Amino acid sequence: QVQLVQSGGGLVQAGASLRLSCAASGDTLSMYAMGWYRQVPGKLREYVAAISPSGGNTYYRDSVKGRFTISRDNAKNTVYLQMNSLTPEDTAVYYCAADLMPGSDYLTILEYEYDYWGQGTQVTVSS
Repeated sequence: QVQLVQSGGGLVQAGASLRLSCAASGDTLSMYAMGWYRQVPGKLREYVAAISPSGGNTYYRDSVKGRFTISRDNAKNTVYLQMNSLTPEDTAVYYCAADLMPGSDYLTILEYEYDYWGQGTQVTVSS
């Protein structure tokens, strides 16, 4: 079983950058596809980005393409979400998630396929 601990986030002004980190323990992260999701109060959680176990494949929701970058360092058992040019619409609680995929290099954006979740971290972007 893997435990995910998030760090980063906070309050920034529009146009600023933030980096979220998601550190795993209890298992080898290289067997997991990873995703970042976000949720605004009163709305459904939505995917932001996903990355395959090797890091060779990534996928982004349209609204963050060109601004956000998902990456991973399997040697450090950590996944990152670099967020640039932030806007107030990016304000949300962000979650990382892990989906066990031994022997494959697929990724998924389907929330129900993720097995483990981080604790969530607040990102607030002021205008």
